[in-house]
Amino acid sequence: MTIDDDNLPSRSRVVLTGISSRAWEHPADRGALTALRELRGFDDVVRGLFGMWNERGFRLSYLAGAIRVGQGQYPRVHTLFGEAAASLDVTELPEVYVSQSPIITSKAIGMDRPFVVISTAAVEKLDDDELRTLLGREIGHVRSGHAVYQTIMTVLTRWVTSVSWLPVGAIALRAIIAAMYEWWRKAELSADRAALLAAQDPAASLRLFMKQAGGGDLSQIDTAAFLAQAAEYEGGGDLRDSIHKIGMTAFSAEPVPVARAAELQKWVDSGDYARILGGDYPRRDDDRDASVTADVKAAAASYRDTFRDSSDPLVRIARRAANGTADLVGSAARSARGWARGSDN
Repeated sequence: MTIDDDNLPSRSRVVLTGISSRAWEHPADRGALTALRELRGFDDVVRGLFGMWNERGFRLSYLAGAIRVGQGQYPRVHTLFGEAAASLDVTELPEVYVSQSPIITSKAIGMDRPFVVISTAAVEKLDDDELRTLLGREIGHVRSGHAVYQTIMTVLTRWVTSVSWLPVGAIALRAIIAAMYEWWRKAELSADRAALLAAQDPAASLRLFMKQAGGGDLSQIDTAAFLAQAAEYEGGGDLRDSIHKIGMTAFSAEPVPVARAAELQKWVDSGDYARILGGDYPRRDDDRDASVTADVKAAAASYRDTFRDSSDPLVRIARRAANGTADLVGSAARSARGWARGSDN
């Protein structure tokens, strides 16, 4: 099964009744979210920090300078948003705004009343299936609580950046920011899965990535070549390319489009997408019983599997070094046991 497989339903979509956001959350994303939700008083701290930034100010800026979607304004967007929400069994819809921009973008903002913003380019350059996918992505962000934590991340990183000139804390602060960005990139992968579940059109997901990477004219873009780009980006080149990729991504909030396409392809190939459409998925009613320990272990396993399976040159070197260290330790242990037996004799 591939991401551009048209055999899966797209027009006749399955309603995923009672589906929990845990169904689409990437293990690394879910582990971080579960840990945050379990911290006593964390929500109060978040609300206090967010109060300084003023959620009303965010909303008012779009109310004043963008178009609020409804039956009378951008009715096509209004209809597609409702369809995407229906697939994920979401009945309380956030507001949607269309903001002027020549680039295909979307985001979810806010905490008490999260809302979604998409660009005019998204409306103009995406067909119905692609736009439904994009809107489903933002519904996924809202349902997972990403809108809350991503907005707080924006506030904190701006605040941290403003004091990063302090020599004592500069390195530590940059490390914190890099860690927050790493979580957000995993959150974007979660939202990509939610988008696919909302639109249930794998081909549309791939086209969306392609249009975000290279514009709206797909007549000049080849699907196989685009996926080949993803494979080359993931494992091609040498050590210098690996170092460049670290520099590109360490302080970036979003994975690059080709990497996102490859990750979603892996998720589809794993069988999870088809399994969820078949009705096998966690329900919201069971969220209270979710295990923090299990989610953290799943996150660790995800990073371990990525390290084991990666074809990146730098990771390959690290694996060989780790294996060499393990062999050395094993040899030393065997020698010590042999010495101990000899001493007993």
